[in-house]
Amino acid sequence: MSILVIAEHDNSELKPATLNTVTAAAALGDVHILVAGANCAAPADEAAKVEGVSKVLKADADLYANGLAENLAALIVSLASGYSHVLAPATTSGKNVMPRVAALLDVMQVSEIIEVKSEDTFVRPIYAGNALATVQSGDSVKIITVRTTGFDAANGEGGSASVEDISAADDAGLSTFVGAELTKSERPELTSAGIVISGGRGMQSGENFSMLEEIADKLGAAVGASRAAVDAGFVPNDYQVGQTGKVVAPDLYVAVGISGAIQHLAGMKDSKVIVAINKDEDAPIFQVADYGLVADLFDALPSLSSELDN
Repeated sequence: MSILVIAEHDNSELKPATLNTVTAAAALGDVHILVAGANCAAPADEAAKVEGVSKVLKADADLYANGLAENLAALIVSLASGYSHVLAPATTSGKNVMPRVAALLDVMQVSEIIEVKSEDTFVRPIYAGNALATVQSGDSVKIITVRTTGFDAANGEGGSASVEDISAADDAGLSTFVGAELTKSERPELTSAGIVISGGRGMQSGENFSMLEEIADKLGAAVGASRAAVDAGFVPNDYQVGQTGKVVAPDLYVAVGISGAIQHLAGMKDSKVIVAINKDEDAPIFQVADYGLVADLFDALPSLSSELDN
């Protein structure tokens, strides 16, 4: 039984989420990886070195340069008949592509699995992570997205898979790439950082996030935010942690001025150690925090930054 994993990459290197997805796929059978892009030889070669992968399919064509979901979905559908399962990370890209694949194949999608029980049975969180559902699928091809925090990353070295060039599918002609506005940062990527410090509505303004950024730079951390902070325009959307944002599970998560609404907790409660700073001692965030500091963040953050200099 062969399993197809859809690689996430930027045409120069694999994204870490792909390695977590490979781990989930390895519990099901023989793993193949699809790398679709333009001038994507580098990520294809990187995928071939991943432990547990037996074959890499490389679709190198201009229509895959920017990962347009319509074109990528058509390619995946053309390959799906040769596989029992098709898996992708439950990232923004995976959530964009895989429902289209499921619809075109007329099968259900099993979303954001955190455990593989058997070849047709999976565990996924529901109700913002407050309950776990065991889902069984009888579809001939199972379309699955993987919550990457639920699986360890596969070893990126030690594999020796073959790389096979495949033909591109027809251009769906449904969308065109116009442009992208990317936030550039020297800090680690939010979903793969070992330390994350996030701010909420209590930060009061976007300018005050500079206090978090100063601490993040000293800790080598990523900066996140609650939806309330994003909706208020304090920071861009790609900072958002939570049910409708990014799901993170760092070794250390510091929540500053975040009340702890259930939607935010769904995105970070699997963190190894959670530290909360909030002046409201009744804030729900303290119920999940390992360490809590009841204090005004405008006093606590400068003190913390000063201590990190010592």
